[in-house]
Amino acid sequence: MSNLEMNKRNADIPNSAKKARKNGKVPGVLYGKKINNLLFEVGELELAHEIGVNGEHGVISFDLDGEEHKGLIKEVQRDPVTNKIIHLDLEELKGKNKIISSVPIHYVGEDYINQRGIVLQKEKDSVKVECSVENLPKHIDFNVGSGNVGSVYKFGDLEVASEISILDDLNSVIASISYERKTVSDEMDEIEESAASE
Repeated sequence: MSNLEMNKRNADIPNSAKKARKNGKVPGVLYGKKINNLLFEVGELELAHEIGVNGEHGVISFDLDGEEHKGLIKEVQRDPVTNKIIHLDLEELKGKNKIISSVPIHYVGEDYINQRGIVLQKEKDSVKVECSVENLPKHIDFNVGSGNVGSVYKFGDLEVASEISILDDLNSVIASISYERKTVSDEMDEIEESAASE
């Protein structure tokens, strides 16, 4: 797989980020221990494809001035209207050091719960982990399909590989199951129906 091609952006040029976007590029910042907030730009379509493959918290390989680098995606900013990527924050990865990143939690079985007339209340949609670059998952699947009203799930219930450490408090609640919340109009309908049947 070919690396993303990135070019340095000149910080001295006014509105360089705006100009990059006009030319179909996404402006970004790369930071690391030996890099002092290097500004870059990258092709919008190529970046969108890469994020589609690796996720918004993944690791991407890229070429910058002919040198190969790896970077951990720290933040992807999107336009609230078009959902296009408008800015990218990357942290350079060096050697075999462990990284800390947020990984999305995919709740599996939620549709099954909803069919039974109960609701999954999600408190968290991601978990903070520490692991090597190679072991960073795109997401963590968590099956809630067998849950019932009153079930409470915590970070400690997530199953991850032994090479991955969860940094969040294992006792913090990530989701719970409760009865479906009814709107006021639903309750009024039920009251009227029971009154009519009497």
